[in-house]
Amino acid sequence: MKNPNRETVLKLEHLPNIGKKMASYLEIADIKSPQSLIGEDAFFLYDKLCNRTGKKFDPCVIDIFMSAIDFMEGGEPSAWWEFTSERKKIG
Repeated sequence: MKNPNRETVLKLEHLPNIGKKMASYLEIADIKSPQSLIGEDAFFLYDKLCNRTGKKFDPCVIDIFMSAIDFMEGGEPSAWWEFTSERKKIG
């Protein structure tokens, strides 16, 4: 699949690194559209996901959230693991 147009993409699962499962995790954290990722914090979304489900998810979920937020805020599509070192510095 080619990279989506961040201005017109309608479905979360059409974003780089986001499949159906990750889209459902974002929806649990109140993200209903790709555009609603703009200005969000991946750590906050992760905490919301964990609190609402009562489960502790792998921290790599934060990396995936970071990659989707970065893309929607104008970044180039990047593999989610490229955000791991940034997450470890922040968290």
